[in-house]
Amino acid sequence: MDVEILSRIQFAFTISFHYIYPPLSIGLGLIMVLMEGMYLKTKNKQYEQLARFWTKIFAITFGLGVATGIVMEFEFGTNWATYSRYVGDVFGSALAAEGIFAFALESGFLGVLLFGWNRVKPIVHFIATVGVWFGSMFSAVWIVVANSWQQTPAGFEIVGEGLNARAEITDFWAMVFNPSSVDRILHVWIGALIAGAFLVMSVHAWYLLKGRYTVLSEKAFKIALSVAALMSVLQLVTGHSSATGVAVNQPAKLAAFEGHYNTEDQADLYLFGWVDHEEQKVIGPYVPGGLSFLLDGTFDTKVKGLNDFPEDDIPDAINAVFQFYHLMVAFGMYFIGITLFGLFLWWRGKLFEYRWLLWVFVFSVILPQLANQFGWFAAEMGRQPWVVYGLLRTSDALSVVVTANQVLFSLIMFSLIYALLFVLFLYLMNKKIQAGPYDESNTDSRPLQEGMAESFERK
Repeated sequence: MDVEILSRIQFAFTISFHYIYPPLSIGLGLIMVLMEGMYLKTKNKQYEQLARFWTKIFAITFGLGVATGIVMEFEFGTNWATYSRYVGDVFGSALAAEGIFAFALESGFLGVLLFGWNRVKPIVHFIATVGVWFGSMFSAVWIVVANSWQQTPAGFEIVGEGLNARAEITDFWAMVFNPSSVDRILHVWIGALIAGAFLVMSVHAWYLLKGRYTVLSEKAFKIALSVAALMSVLQLVTGHSSATGVAVNQPAKLAAFEGHYNTEDQADLYLFGWVDHEEQKVIGPYVPGGLSFLLDGTFDTKVKGLNDFPEDDIPDAINAVFQFYHLMVAFGMYFIGITLFGLFLWWRGKLFEYRWLLWVFVFSVILPQLANQFGWFAAEMGRQPWVVYGLLRTSDALSVVVTANQVLFSLIMFSLIYALLFVLFLYLMNKKIQAGPYDESNTDSRPLQEGMAESFERK
């Protein structure tokens, strides 16, 4: 493989591994805020004990997120020097804003969040928890703004020529509110909140199946289920808005998402399938005119196909883009279905009566992570061959002095190190989860269990 492919694989690998952790931090941040808020409102110590427990899990995800995120900044300089020079002004502004408005806020309150229990008043600790959560949300804003500028550049001018050309910001707020940034920020935020909520539901569903911490787990599960259901429905809205924006600003990407080669006045919506690139068609079920209707509310909306773009301007690996996009959508619909079903059972008073459903929630923890990863794969692969859409090609963004052997060696080393980090992450998570919110053998450490049922039967 050549330097470009290896460099793309290396960056995709490192950022994909990193992206396991920030969504969990954002999602757990909201859950912790809600748990502490319920404690302040009700004075029920069970909510405080839940907040303490999930703060320990949050600390693991936050620490690994910071450690794995640093690597990517160095890769910009080692593998993508031309790209770094071209977008340095834009990325520099966004990353500086992240440091000032997000990371400083998050890290400033983090010490109080982790070590302030029994040292500060509950309201002060709650404010610190909110501050950390807001910091994680703002951090995502500036990273997504920088990436969205690559998708839909705005508020800039090109200075210099050839290898010395670079994008210079002329309007900071136009750069921030570029055509795709708001939709993508909302989509990323909600995806992160879903990931955090499903982690909480998975852990507490497992506790309920094992008959451990039943009262605490029922409370935590209901909080997380409420968040997951609301966010899953909202994600459908933001996903639709984002897709219509892609149709306007990146029509070649939309055509790759849907596997459309020919321009059509009534474009079909494929539910799933396989893209036959040679025959230029999708093999699979579809809704006649469905894509046209989703984009503009009419069945006569024209959708531009891949064949109407220059061959060297369309994404490569069309089938992979198609599959990643449709898997993301499929998982999103699953989240809506399973969480609304859970709310229905809650309303009927039967939420915790079905062991099979609890097992479903236990194993569903991986699906939001896959949905987030697949969404990014589709977005980034669908942008190809551009690293800055319409301005800088990926093949022109490389460092000219880096060899394929160097990239391959570093990729192997990163893979080994990240594998060890992932094993460490699983070990620490399992250790905290097995330990639970309190020591079950010490009756003095248990919260008051008012209203605990005498038996916990499962159908």
